[in-house]
Amino acid sequence: MISYKTLGLVNTREMFEKAVKGGYAIPAFNFNNMEQLQAIVMASVETKSPVILQVSKGARDYANQTLLRYMAEGAVEYAKELGCEKPEIVLHLDHGDSFETCKSCIDMGFSSVMIDGSHLPYEENVALTKKVVEYAHQFDVTVEGELGVLAGVEDEVSAAESHYTKPEEVVDFVTKTGCDSLAISIGTSHGAYKFTPEQCTVDPETGRLLPPPLAFDVLAAIEEQLPGFPIVLHGSSSVPQEDVDTINQNGGKLVAAVGIPEEQLRKASKSAVCKINIDSDSRLAMTAAVRKTLAEKPGEFDPRKYLGPARESMKKLYMHKIINVLGSNDKL
Repeated sequence: MISYKTLGLVNTREMFEKAVKGGYAIPAFNFNNMEQLQAIVMASVETKSPVILQVSKGARDYANQTLLRYMAEGAVEYAKELGCEKPEIVLHLDHGDSFETCKSCIDMGFSSVMIDGSHLPYEENVALTKKVVEYAHQFDVTVEGELGVLAGVEDEVSAAESHYTKPEEVVDFVTKTGCDSLAISIGTSHGAYKFTPEQCTVDPETGRLLPPPLAFDVLAAIEEQLPGFPIVLHGSSSVPQEDVDTINQNGGKLVAAVGIPEEQLRKASKSAVCKINIDSDSRLAMTAAVRKTLAEKPGEFDPRKYLGPARESMKKLYMHKIINVLGSNDKL
């Protein structure tokens, strides 16, 4: 059993309480490799922002759970080396699909876990979430539950269509499970292809697809039922069209990739939404930079020469999200 506290990590409890009161959201950035982790830490230190390092089950398999433990510990020390005396870094399991997966992560030093029982019948979701909460709270690890289903595909999580969270269920769910935060569905979606062209309208000036608006009425109803309770939005990448264009101009093929407009995320971050998940935007920034470098320098084979620019591109993206979308800068 490895306590996250010995790694210098924190859980989300105090972090979320401050965010809800302060009207901003904590960035939850997924990572799979060293360059992503470096970019996240550099961005959080330069902007003085708390940050959540998210690891999906697939990323955990890819990176190896033992390496992840030391990478998280290294992230804390790296932040200090960059000048942050007291970094606030969470290591969080994204979309845990079973009690066993959550337990394994808790035992390996994660400070926060998500148990996603949203695909189960309601009572089974409650029972599974409660079981994870009871185990996690023994070690002061915080737990995120989920009600409602997000459409889209990201790693091993997929759903053909979304189902909005039912406001009338949230109090019962939170009370019975004891979860520390709740992921809801109000129209965000996983992956880079969040909406079909049929769901969108076309901007007459640019010809680009415009996604449908988020269901802020559902969010307001949930806030009314759970005043001050930490709410989480998954699938909140904006899918920057300049990165999509760069990828397509350099041999890629991303067709009709559409994300969540940043102005809607800014609005959400000023509410009880205190954690916003961003993954696809980082993948797009990295891929765009790698493709551009290799297209301009086709003889290049040193990974540092194309992963270095990719790291810088991701850092720029993370800083933009922190400052201009989530408002979590200068909170350390």
